[in-house]
Amino acid sequence: MRHFPRMSVLAENLAAIDSRIAAACARCGRDLSGVRLVAVSKTHPAAMIAEAWESGQRVFGESYGQELRDKARELAGLSGIEWHFIGHLQKNKVKYVVGNAALIHSVDSAEILDAVAGRAAREGLTQDILLEFNLSGEAAKTGAPPEEFEHLVTRARQSEGVRLKGLMTMAHAPGDAADEGAVRATFQRLRELAKSPIIRDIERIELSMGMSADFEIAIEEGATLVRVGSAIFGSRSYA
Repeated sequence: MRHFPRMSVLAENLAAIDSRIAAACARCGRDLSGVRLVAVSKTHPAAMIAEAWESGQRVFGESYGQELRDKARELAGLSGIEWHFIGHLQKNKVKYVVGNAALIHSVDSAEILDAVAGRAAREGLTQDILLEFNLSGEAAKTGAPPEEFEHLVTRARQSEGVRLKGLMTMAHAPGDAADEGAVRATFQRLRELAKSPIIRDIERIELSMGMSADFEIAIEEGATLVRVGSAIFGSRSYA
């Protein structure tokens, strides 16, 4: 049960998201414990993250390597805080992310996989990762094409320094009700990939899918991690 010492706007937002997650789980007969909220805190100040932590939130998502590193250092005293890297990962930013992120969601190529594995191995770490795939077919979306699924999964599972925990994707931005089918189809494709013999033996496969606009659909389609930012923190701050 989330604890709210004071019902600030941020705490109210977290409570509302909790209620929506619980309702989505109830609709599809899922156990609430099978879904974790990643509060997307990128570009928001450490003070807001600390306030969310005080309200019981523990998992936070960042998209920029140096920002993740700096916030992890500044907020290291918050017990149980967990950082996830969810943004597009560039090779020259791997050094900021490996070891600071409990989970990297967005490994989307053999080059990035090798860079993460190499960095982790040199530091004597095992870095948990997800492989990101572009299943919507949108050119603007990041992620490896589904044709590379077997190659990347096999490579990840054979690489020292990384531990494959599951998969990630992003759906079409939902608009009117007619778009829901496309959103669901994308999430369903990721769920089907997770049933492949080359990955399904992983204990508790993580499926990172769903953001502020579509996380309830993602939960209904099997998401274990939902990435929600604006519905919690409001508009991004670029100051």
